[in-house]
Amino acid sequence: MTTTQSTSVPTAAPSAPAVGHRIQNAVIKYGFIFVTVTLFAYFAISEPSFRDSATLLDTLRYVSVAAVLGLGVTLTMAVGGMDMSVGAVAGLGVTVAAKTMVTYNQVGTVAILAVVAAGALAGLLNALLIVVLKIPDMLATLGTMFVIQGTKLILVDGQSITPGMTQSDGTTAPGRFTEGFLRIDRGTFLGVPGSVLIFGSLTVVAWVFLARTRWGRVLYAIGANPEASRLAGIRVGAYRALAYVLSGVLASIGGLILASRIGQGDVSAGTSQLLEAVAVALVGTSVLGRGRPNVWGTALGAVLIGIITTGLTIEGLPYYTQDVVEGAVLILALVFSFTLSKRRTV
Repeated sequence: MTTTQSTSVPTAAPSAPAVGHRIQNAVIKYGFIFVTVTLFAYFAISEPSFRDSATLLDTLRYVSVAAVLGLGVTLTMAVGGMDMSVGAVAGLGVTVAAKTMVTYNQVGTVAILAVVAAGALAGLLNALLIVVLKIPDMLATLGTMFVIQGTKLILVDGQSITPGMTQSDGTTAPGRFTEGFLRIDRGTFLGVPGSVLIFGSLTVVAWVFLARTRWGRVLYAIGANPEASRLAGIRVGAYRALAYVLSGVLASIGGLILASRIGQGDVSAGTSQLLEAVAVALVGTSVLGRGRPNVWGTALGAVLIGIITTGLTIEGLPYYTQDVVEGAVLILALVFSFTLSKRRTV
């Protein structure tokens, strides 16, 4: 009689390296979201006023300008470039809006159209330098930044525009910022500030454009390999120009929000917005471990910057410490995007 013995092969336990790789991948994919949630929870627990809905809306309102500008930077990063002129374009928008309403006594609608047209022209100038004259993106937009900043000062003789001011010819400025225009940032709808609604709407539109349309997929393809895109029959130059024109328009919308917020043509407006816009776009590349520019990542980056700024302000920390913390967060995001992601295993 033959006895058949069945032997079972024990399932091998996951090796330590495999577990380590899974943990590393999880850190890369969700680490920055975890940082955002942790910071939010910390400030919410330590500072009761941080939990107020008014504070949270003010946080989103504060970052709305940098977020909208960051969306423009995200579009140019998608094609492998970088728009360093967005802050200057936003500042130009503030000046054009004030000049149109205060100096020329026009209504808010005319000012909005003038500002958006100025942003589109700035984008076209960048496109001409980059696509036609073949100047590297960063150098071209840096040059444009200085030209726009100088042009802005020339338009107003180097002085801020305020209602009732005495103009260079000795007359009094006849116009003012209209109530409708001021509601762009100061007005609310169902309790939500107008600038927050603009930020949210543009985020959705930009996401649909980049992630759900052929144009967006082409922009990403150009950013990944422009030569292969050209060989595939894609008009690389036209799409790169489109990205910079859209960036200029988004920057001008940020300028509209800023003009409505300050209510005057401040010649220094927009100067500080460039660094924050670039920061939120770069931070966004680390979200979900994508390692590439993406709209929701940029929006989360803006929210994170807002959480840090608002939380540290409520805790009474000096403003200069905020710059240190924001810089550290940006460095952390770059580590997630460019260092850890290269070691990621599938």
